[in-house]
Amino acid sequence: MAENDLNQNVNNFLKFVKGLGIFGVLIVLGLYLATGIYVVQPDEQAVILRFGKYVETTGPGVHWHTPSPVAAVYKAKTTAVHRIEIGFRTINPGPPARYRDIPEEALMLTGDENILSVDAIVQYKIKDIKQYIFNLKQPYKMLKDAAEASLRQIVGKNLVEEVLTVGKEKIQRETKDRLQEILDKYETGVYVLNVQLQDVQPPKEVIGAFKDVASAKEDKIRYINEANGYRNDMIPKARGEAEKALNDAAAYKSKRINEAQGDVARFTKLYDKYKLGKTVTKTRMYLETMEGILPNVDKIIVDKNLEGKLLNIIGKEGDIK
Repeated sequence: MAENDLNQNVNNFLKFVKGLGIFGVLIVLGLYLATGIYVVQPDEQAVILRFGKYVETTGPGVHWHTPSPVAAVYKAKTTAVHRIEIGFRTINPGPPARYRDIPEEALMLTGDENILSVDAIVQYKIKDIKQYIFNLKQPYKMLKDAAEASLRQIVGKNLVEEVLTVGKEKIQRETKDRLQEILDKYETGVYVLNVQLQDVQPPKEVIGAFKDVASAKEDKIRYINEANGYRNDMIPKARGEAEKALNDAAAYKSKRINEAQGDVARFTKLYDKYKLGKTVTKTRMYLETMEGILPNVDKIIVDKNLEGKLLNIIGKEGDIK
């Protein structure tokens, strides 16, 4: 009887252990399957790989995939704007912001063989997470190297004066286009939003010489502007004086022509009268001439037919002389 009870207890214990083992296996299996649960944030996308091969891309939300090592999930922020710094690094965004210069990245050669220190920022987004995950082993390093190479290439095509002044916008645009061309060629899944030149200046060793050159160019421009201003002031005055002289000459010409025509007309009339009475005209002209020559002298006109005869001349007072 005692032996039967012992066997019964042993069987019951074995059944309990067996049941406990199955339950434990189920718990372990459940925990293992739970490791396949993953959450994708609103600004993220996830890529699922099974046995190292691409399976699908999932968006925001709670998802499940076959647990490791069968499958794996890689996530990336596809809506965030990422940033690459060339020539400097941000130590503390501040305020106040603090930066550290990286001369080996910043120093670049221009098209006219001048050296400039160029700091730039590249902003980009992930447009294809599959290409981004599979084709980029070290995404940041690869993108920074491509951005730096593109910027050096474009700066090397421009003169130093263009890089320092009016050519910045063109350089930014061409660098963005060149960088995007490179990234698309290697199917990186990256879209370049913007390239901005933060600080462009000569190296510290030659900045004084560059300032002198800039001052000389400013003086040149100022002198040219002053000369142009003087020219713009004098040319209208000279033109006005020339126009006035031409008008005065035209008026004098017209006056002299009119006077000459009047003299001709008067002479013609005199000549016509002269032809009608030559003796009378000659006498009148003689008397007018003498009156002009001797304006304040008393003059006595004697008929030549009375020459040699005694004449009574009545003066101003009525006396007979």
